[in-house]
Amino acid sequence: MTAVTCAGIVGLPIGAALALARFPGRTAIIVIVNTLMGFPPVVAGLAIFLLLSRSGPLGGFGLLFTPQAMMIAQFVLVLPIIVALSRQTIEDLWTEYRDHLTSLGANRLRSIPTLLWDGRFSLVTTMLAGLGRASAEVGAILIVGGNIAGFTRTMTTSIALETSKGDLALAMALGIVLMSLTLAINGLAYGISRVGARFTGRA
Repeated sequence: MTAVTCAGIVGLPIGAALALARFPGRTAIIVIVNTLMGFPPVVAGLAIFLLLSRSGPLGGFGLLFTPQAMMIAQFVLVLPIIVALSRQTIEDLWTEYRDHLTSLGANRLRSIPTLLWDGRFSLVTTMLAGLGRASAEVGAILIVGGNIAGFTRTMTTSIALETSKGDLALAMALGIVLMSLTLAINGLAYGISRVGARFTGRA
């Protein structure tokens, strides 16, 4: 949750600015952000491992194999999702309200707070999409967290561990719990989007 919250604080303004600002290289940045939505978790985990290892540039902080390292990995994986989805939401809202906002004297960048507020229901769905990605993550956090019992072990890494040990019943039970949580998150996201659509008159 902490990683998703931080990714939202950083990603929502970046996504909005990317939607409305016009500058050289914008298209390339959008392509890169969209590509990073599918960033392989093990590759992200390896990159962060190298940064946080004793021989890495951030090794002096001693973060490797800690919950903080796991949050960094989740942040890196969730941030592109939030930036990309919020960019699309704000871009659509700008297309809808551009004439009205312009008539009120608001330029593109000054319209960001208004559009973020107007798109709050869709943006909550964006945050829940990020939460779904973070809660289902295993590869990156296994690499940087070490799957230490009682310290960095999560439900997803427990499933991987129990499967490797041959305890398929426990792994399956944990998998059912995880799928139930994922279903609940997606159901909540859908419900919020429907409520938002009715509230804003876009149903």
